[in-house]
Amino acid sequence: MERRWSGARGPGLLLLLAGALLAQTPGTAAEPEPALWPLPLSVRMSPRLLRLAASDFSIVHGPSSTADPSCSLLEEAFRRYYDYIFGFHTRHHGFAKFQAGPQLQQLQVSITLESQCDSFPSLSSDESYTLAVQEPVAFLKANSVWGALRGLETFSQLVYEDSYGTVTINESNIVDSPRFAHRGILIDTSRHYLPLKHILKTLDAMAFNKFNVLHWHIVDDQSFPYQSVTFPQLSNKGSYSLSHVYTPNDVRKVIEHARLRGIRVMPEFDTPGHTLSWGKGQKGLLTPCYNQINKAQSMGPINPIVNTTYTFLTTFFKEISHVFPDQFIHLGGDEVDFSCWASNPNIQTYMEKRGFGEDFRKLEAMYIKRLLGIIASLNKSSIVWQEVFDDGVQLRPGTVVEVWKYNGYLQELTKVTRSGLLAILSAPWYLDWISYGQDWRKYYVVDPLKFSGSEQQKQFVIGGEACLWGEYVDATNLTPRLWPRASAVGERLWSPQNVTDINDAYNRLVIHRCRMVRRGIAAQPLFTGHCNYENKMEK
Repeated sequence: MERRWSGARGPGLLLLLAGALLAQTPGTAAEPEPALWPLPLSVRMSPRLLRLAASDFSIVHGPSSTADPSCSLLEEAFRRYYDYIFGFHTRHHGFAKFQAGPQLQQLQVSITLESQCDSFPSLSSDESYTLAVQEPVAFLKANSVWGALRGLETFSQLVYEDSYGTVTINESNIVDSPRFAHRGILIDTSRHYLPLKHILKTLDAMAFNKFNVLHWHIVDDQSFPYQSVTFPQLSNKGSYSLSHVYTPNDVRKVIEHARLRGIRVMPEFDTPGHTLSWGKGQKGLLTPCYNQINKAQSMGPINPIVNTTYTFLTTFFKEISHVFPDQFIHLGGDEVDFSCWASNPNIQTYMEKRGFGEDFRKLEAMYIKRLLGIIASLNKSSIVWQEVFDDGVQLRPGTVVEVWKYNGYLQELTKVTRSGLLAILSAPWYLDWISYGQDWRKYYVVDPLKFSGSEQQKQFVIGGEACLWGEYVDATNLTPRLWPRASAVGERLWSPQNVTDINDAYNRLVIHRCRMVRRGIAAQPLFTGHCNYENKMEK
């Protein structure tokens, strides 16, 4: 059966496409029909169907595009999306059947302003686009290449194989742009090392869901897999083994793979806590912790009272600022154990001289302020976990606070934005916490702006992140644990605020999950049922 839609463009009709989808009950097939995820800002679809033939369809630069025809980012995207549209079926069944009728022969992609083809995406990147599908040519227009990438993903989702085996698309008009500028996925490569190919696969899946930030929590207490050129002993002695490291070439591959998909790579080097692995390769960096008989038995957070600490941090973050092109560096600052500092006699003396008394939050604030100054001197901006804000550190304008504690996160957003600071929300989206059933639903119903505050305050919330911490996650379960659960967060951060119909979301997400699996993403099922392509696979 063919699926057909009609409607009129406009904010009040955002759900026309979804509302016209065939209602799906558990146990039914998940295809064929187009299902847009995340749902665009405005969709107008016609009942008129166009056919596509792999041998007679092309994605090309529009004649008025400001992007040079040699733009490698777009050329690579054209090849990639052509394969997403036709590749699976041609690999398994040869060319799809083609029936007579109106035909779509070409997609013309035009960049209307500065293309930014050789640039890196940023927080201010323009990801808006318009898409008009009509016989015989479809037109995708965007202000920059970043919007073109999002539009190519939407176009690929409009294409489906009908019940006769013909590749089909409805004539359509789409106007789209994201609700939030920062839409992130956090991966943790310290607790378990993630091989490079799995990080690249994660970036692919992020593009399918219109995420645009990879928050790379690259090091922690357990291991230091980042291979520093300036301080090679950090990974030589701090990684699980010399094969569990990310070389400079590995990092470059991640950054470029991400750039080609319009994704920023934001590194996190969390200090002063979570740094036990740092101390293995950088002597004198950590604080000796003393027991009751005044003997140092273990090491604690970074030692904030010695000048060598700041000399090291200045040199280290200078390297990081050159390796990672993104404007932001995540500095962590969470879960600092003050008991080690309190046990150290040198720190006790320092606290007395400074008049800090026994308030170790003042010592933490001193450390963080100096670190923020180092980052600012490198022309970078900082992101910190909410404890830094909660402990009263005087943060520089432009610093972003990431709200991660679940209890009271709406009140925390109120406080952070009232202070004039930017905020990212991750508290309700910790995907490492799993439960039986469709927990994607609780992620989907979150609204990051449902807190008390003025409209100006709400503009300070730049987005959110789905976090997958690595204590119980490695390459064996990274992808199925992330997807399609993270997809729910993706739609919440991209689509308009009034896209909230969870039953419609289920219908579309079931289809989108099958689409991700066809593209090589081992996304787990939402519930009972099957994907139609499973019946067509070669035995």
